[in-house]
Amino acid sequence: MRWATRAGVHIDRAACAWLIRRFIDAEAQFVFVGDPAEVPPDATAFDIRGVDLSHHGDDCSFETILRRYDLTDPALWRIAEIVHEVDLDDRRYDAPEAPGFDVALRGLSMVCTDEQTLAVTEPLFDGLFEYIRRGLLLDRPPA
Repeated sequence: MRWATRAGVHIDRAACAWLIRRFIDAEAQFVFVGDPAEVPPDATAFDIRGVDLSHHGDDCSFETILRRYDLTDPALWRIAEIVHEVDLDDRRYDAPEAPGFDVALRGLSMVCTDEQTLAVTEPLFDGLFEYIRRGLLLDRPPA
């Protein structure tokens, strides 16, 4: 399936693409558009103003996708807190990792294409998910 989002990937779009590929559509192909009118008719749009899989209420797009697809894994919701804090910077969650992720993603966007950014951030989000998952299982930070 094809998925479309805005060009200029940053934290919410990168995290959503990872979430989609890992938990919703393993064969996902991503299209980057400069204008919502450019979304191909056969693509599901995300993190674009006015589409279903975008910001709603106080939620970032990552949180919206978790809700729409009924993804309840606590590790994913912890990642959602980090993504939310980077994307919205509203201090809603205690996410001390947020500033580091913000800097890393901003730097990647300066030197990588959108496709390269997704390729680089996939293992980063895989590692973050596993770290959080193990921490939840152990009830402490993993060694």
